[in-house]
Amino acid sequence: MQCRASCGACCIAPSITSAIPDMPLGKPAGVRCIQLDAQNRCLIFGKPERPSFCIGLQPSEEMCGGNHLENPREHAIAWLNQLERSTQPF
Repeated sequence: MQCRASCGACCIAPSITSAIPDMPLGKPAGVRCIQLDAQNRCLIFGKPERPSFCIGLQPSEEMCGGNHLENPREHAIAWLNQLERSTQPF
Protein backbone atom coordinates (compact mmCIF):
# COMPACT_ATOMS: atom_id res chain seq x y z
CA MET A 1 0.00 0.00 0.00
CA GLN A 2 1.18 3.52 -0.78
CA CYS A 3 0.84 6.52 1.54
CA ARG A 4 -2.17 8.67 0.76
CA ALA A 5 -1.39 12.14 -0.52
CA SER A 6 -1.99 14.93 2.00
CA CYS A 7 -2.58 12.57 4.93
CA GLY A 8 0.32 13.06 7.36
CA ALA A 9 -1.43 11.11 10.13
CA CYS A 10 1.72 9.13 10.94
CA CYS A 11 3.62 12.43 11.39
CA ILE A 12 1.08 13.80 13.85
CA ALA A 13 -0.64 11.06 15.87
CA PRO A 14 2.19 8.92 17.30
CA SER A 15 4.85 9.96 19.76
CA ILE A 16 8.43 9.68 18.51
CA THR A 17 11.05 9.34 21.22
CA SER A 18 14.15 9.60 19.05
CA ALA A 19 15.62 12.81 17.70
CA ILE A 20 14.14 14.38 14.59
CA PRO A 21 15.96 17.21 12.78
CA ASP A 22 14.90 20.43 14.55
CA MET A 23 13.14 18.32 17.23
CA PRO A 24 16.08 16.87 19.19
CA LEU A 25 13.84 15.37 21.89
CA GLY A 26 11.43 13.79 19.44
CA LYS A 27 7.76 14.72 19.63
CA PRO A 28 4.78 13.89 21.80
CA ALA A 29 1.67 12.20 20.43
CA GLY A 30 -0.68 14.58 18.68
CA VAL A 31 2.00 17.15 17.88
CA ARG A 32 2.72 17.86 14.24
CA CYS A 33 6.28 16.95 13.25
CA ILE A 34 8.27 19.99 12.18
CA GLN A 35 9.42 18.00 9.13
CA LEU A 36 5.86 17.77 7.79
CA ASP A 37 5.28 20.38 5.10
CA ALA A 38 2.08 22.31 4.33
CA GLN A 39 0.96 19.57 1.93
CA ASN A 40 1.50 16.93 4.68
CA ARG A 41 4.59 15.46 3.03
CA CYS A 42 7.66 14.43 4.99
CA LEU A 43 10.61 16.69 4.20
CA ILE A 44 13.14 14.04 5.33
CA PHE A 45 11.52 11.01 3.66
CA GLY A 46 14.26 8.74 2.31
CA LYS A 47 17.02 10.69 4.05
CA PRO A 48 19.39 9.15 6.62
CA GLU A 49 18.27 11.53 9.38
CA ARG A 50 14.73 10.15 9.27
CA PRO A 51 14.05 8.35 12.58
CA SER A 52 13.96 4.55 12.52
CA PHE A 53 10.44 4.67 13.98
CA CYS A 54 9.27 6.53 10.89
CA ILE A 55 11.05 4.13 8.55
CA GLY A 56 9.45 1.15 10.29
CA LEU A 57 5.92 2.55 10.24
CA GLN A 58 4.57 1.39 6.91
CA PRO A 59 1.13 2.15 5.45
CA SER A 60 -1.34 -0.69 5.69
CA GLU A 61 -5.05 -1.11 5.10
CA GLU A 62 -5.52 -1.70 8.83
CA MET A 63 -3.91 1.63 9.70
CA CYS A 64 -4.85 3.73 6.68
CA GLY A 65 -8.24 2.23 5.90
CA GLY A 66 -9.54 0.96 2.63
CA ASN A 67 -10.59 2.99 -0.37
CA HIS A 68 -14.21 2.76 0.77
CA LEU A 69 -13.70 5.23 3.62
CA GLU A 70 -14.99 8.76 3.29
CA ASN A 71 -12.13 10.19 5.36
CA PRO A 72 -9.18 7.79 5.54
CA ARG A 73 -6.99 10.42 7.26
CA GLU A 74 -9.35 10.54 10.26
CA HIS A 75 -9.36 6.73 10.32
CA ALA A 76 -5.55 6.66 10.36
CA ILE A 77 -5.33 9.24 13.15
CA ALA A 78 -7.87 7.32 15.25
CA TRP A 79 -6.05 4.01 14.64
CA LEU A 80 -2.67 5.52 15.54
CA ASN A 81 -4.14 7.21 18.64
CA GLN A 82 -5.47 3.83 19.80
CA LEU A 83 -2.08 2.22 19.15
CA GLU A 84 -0.40 5.01 21.13
CA ARG A 85 -2.75 4.49 24.08
CA SER A 86 -2.40 0.71 24.05
CA THR A 87 1.41 0.83 24.07
CA GLN A 88 1.86 3.40 26.84
CA PRO A 89 3.76 2.12 29.88
CA PHE A 90 1.75 1.98 33.08
